[in-house]
Amino acid sequence: MNLSIFFEPLPEDPFGYPENPKSVGSYLAPFVHSFPDWRSAEVVLIGLPEYRGSTNTTDVTYQGPNRIRQELYRLMKGTGAWLLMDLGNLLPGIHLEDTYLRLKEVIETLVDAGKFPILLGGSHDLTYGQFLGYEHLGKTVNLVMVDSQLDMVDDERATPEQSHLHRILLHEPTYLFGFSNLGHQTYLTESSTLAALEKLHFELFRVGQVRQQMQEMEPVIRQADLMSFDVSAIRHQDAPGQQYANPFGLTGEEACQLCWYAGQNNQLSSLGFYGYRPEFDHRSLTATTLATMVWYSIEGYYQRLPSLDFQSNQFLKFSVGFHDNPNKMAFYKNRHTEKWWMEIEDLSGQRPPFVVPCSYQDYLTAADGEVPHRWILMQARF
Repeated sequence: MNLSIFFEPLPEDPFGYPENPKSVGSYLAPFVHSFPDWRSAEVVLIGLPEYRGSTNTTDVTYQGPNRIRQELYRLMKGTGAWLLMDLGNLLPGIHLEDTYLRLKEVIETLVDAGKFPILLGGSHDLTYGQFLGYEHLGKTVNLVMVDSQLDMVDDERATPEQSHLHRILLHEPTYLFGFSNLGHQTYLTESSTLAALEKLHFELFRVGQVRQQMQEMEPVIRQADLMSFDVSAIRHQDAPGQQYANPFGLTGEEACQLCWYAGQNNQLSSLGFYGYRPEFDHRSLTATTLATMVWYSIEGYYQRLPSLDFQSNQFLKFSVGFHDNPNKMAFYKNRHTEKWWMEIEDLSGQRPPFVVPCSYQDYLTAADGEVPHRWILMQARF
């Protein structure tokens, strides 16, 4: 597919030539004059200057992606080859639905080619277009969101940004296997919404749980095929460039830690950053925070390990017995990274056992004779 027809070039003046030859801007090919050959890239940046799904868009400057780029290009390159390209900004469709479909086609093409697109949004409802890009795969996928509230308003008066999660969950054909939300704040979310998602056996972590159990978030993110990060999950002190100021939320450092986990996830094939409103970001603090989060995502990507072979010497296997079965549950530990996986046996017998990410705490729980909650969730989703 000729992706160039979907994009507009970047303005040259705001970026110019990188002052430092070791900066990120010196190691990427941006779409300024000619569309880059994205097939030779590994990580691809895409700007999404689309805000029609949001509220109060009168003062929107549509320069959000470019402001993030300005700060990202100035950062120093990390380790690894960094085969990075910036395809410019996606041209919005005539209608908002057209933008979703354009984003769908772009994600389809890039994911099929084995590229890792990083999306710089735009309102959070663009996650729906990102999600549509996985419909053609013919398999179920796992979605992880980081958001201060769950966008499941079931009201025809609601904006797409307020209801896009509801639309994702009801999408036909159904190909969403797992959903997890990190960082929601209970006083911003209806209790009925939380109850409905818990009945679907999805994982929901309050901002306090994320902060207190940061290492436990790593296996949650390690299951994701796509991830969506709303800037509203970050407290106002670190990210004032959002529509509704919130004094509580993740710190910038915690947000970067989650992005580091995301980048390292071999299974993750797209990552979106949404909700940035530059008209509220007078000193570019939010743009700097988001640029650093993108940097950690890319750096994590270049720390990914080769495909997993649980029968190799790279892994240690631990078997935990329950009652009359000495090998009821199996765990695997990577000798180098010390990350854990858990083998799940389908009790219905309809599929062979499969291995999912877990934590050391899951192993300790099983060793104490209790079934880990993660194992129960996986069984319930079948």
